Amino acid sequence: THLEKMAAASGRLCVVQRLYSASRPSISCYHEMPQYSYNPPPYKGIPYEEIRKIRKESINPSLLTYYKKPFLVHHGSMQWLFDHKGNRYLDLFGGIVTVSVGHSHPKVNTALKDQIEMLWNIDTCSYMHPKLQEYAEKLASRMPGNLKCVLLTNSGSEANERAMMMARLYTKAYKIVTFRNAYHGASPSTMGLTALSTWAFPTPLRMGVVQAMNPDPFRGPWGGNQCRDSKSQPLRDCSCKGGSCLASVQYVEQFEDVLKHSCPKKIAGFFAEPIQGVGGSVQYPRGFMQKAYELVRERGGLCIADEVQTGFGRCGSHYWGFQNHDVIPDIVTMAKGIGNGFPIGAIVTTPEIAATLSQAEYSNTFGGNPLACSVGSAILDVIDEENLQANCAQVGDVFLKGLMELRDEFEIVGDVRGKGLMLALEFVENKATRKPLAAAEVNEIFELTRENGILVGKGGLYGSVFRIKPPMCLTEEDAKFAVFALRNSILQYIETRK
Repeated sequence: THLEKMAAASGRLCVVQRLYSASRPSISCYHEMPQYSYNPPPYKGIPYEEIRKIRKESINPSLLTYYKKPFLVHHGSMQWLFDHKGNRYLDLFGGIVTVSVGHSHPKVNTALKDQIEMLWNIDTCSYMHPKLQEYAEKLASRMPGNLKCVLLTNSGSEANERAMMMARLYTKAYKIVTFRNAYHGASPSTMGLTALSTWAFPTPLRMGVVQAMNPDPFRGPWGGNQCRDSKSQPLRDCSCKGGSCLASVQYVEQFEDVLKHSCPKKIAGFFAEPIQGVGGSVQYPRGFMQKAYELVRERGGLCIADEVQTGFGRCGSHYWGFQNHDVIPDIVTMAKGIGNGFPIGAIVTTPEIAATLSQAEYSNTFGGNPLACSVGSAILDVIDEENLQANCAQVGDVFLKGLMELRDEFEIVGDVRGKGLMLALEFVENKATRKPLAAAEVNEIFELTRENGILVGKGGLYGSVFRIKPPMCLTEEDAKFAVFALRNSILQYIETRK
């Protein structure tokens, strides 16, 4: 194409530039990939085709790869990834939202290297090491209310498993409520909390778990252009008036109906992501979570916030996603960005709830190990020192504005949503029906995004959502480039349909 010839002639990746103006954009000007000074060493590993062969023969087939020709990652530096050929890509998915402060962040790397020279692992139940206490105190200091007791794990699924147990032990009840479209892990127990058919196996699921209607202002039966806590609203009329959200009231009625008909008088708890991650960055109507928490607590249940993807300032306006809903949970689970790619998970709760695990012996071989605590502590410092929460707010606004312009321009972009750098773009056949664009069509656009220099994630029940959760060090220039690349990908897709 003409664009490819332009890129080849310049020796640099060029994509169509989307000017931020009210007028229809011009296709005549180009935007280069932002400059970056790091050059990775040459790749000297196993040849690409041999890696594909080994993966096919020796790796469990459940581990599917993106792209028709899978991406072989060689190096990472902050918001950039490099393939085995040395090509550079803007990472907008951060290892499924695990990379918070940037790939191979120097301060985090130094903390890990220093600890490696001292001590790798030790039984944290039988012995003490200073890093565990230092990190737990630092993490607890960032929590509101009486959320002051920390338990470290190795993953988000493990943290959610343990939170389920603690809720049941503390309340002496069994039933737990979650949302349809939720994702809380894929371990045997957390798979019961997760409510996406694409993640469900034909085995016994949801013992003691019931799912309520997902309060989604875009795909649900209620909601419109005044319902979300976002600068981007669904493009459908809304009946909300006088600052109150009618959709929220209607979804609360459905939530209460589930409690009345599908639960005993006392329940163990309620799990919710502040913004749904795997489900497609779904945001709930204003005021819904406050009322849901009230209803759960009326029935003796605990409220559990799954901050695995939303925590540590990613949403911009607050450090924790639940703070956007003006609620304080009883238990908070976290992982992914807590370790910037290092395997760490955590549960933070009140001392009273935490004490339930003293009813029997409990240990965790690797949870709270010195390496993980050193990494986690350095990450907390970097978030503060580099003002990454504020950066998420500022850059996220620029990014969201650009995505909204794509929505306004293209009929197949049905919705744009999110806060900070927890964003999403959903494809539809047309805006009137909101019918999801077929997965095969979405995949064509997805393939083009990599050709245009960006790496996004996919999500939602229908695979029709581009998930945008980059490292929190993303710059405004990066965000604008990403919008240009997305626009070019959509244009190229449309061109093939003519």
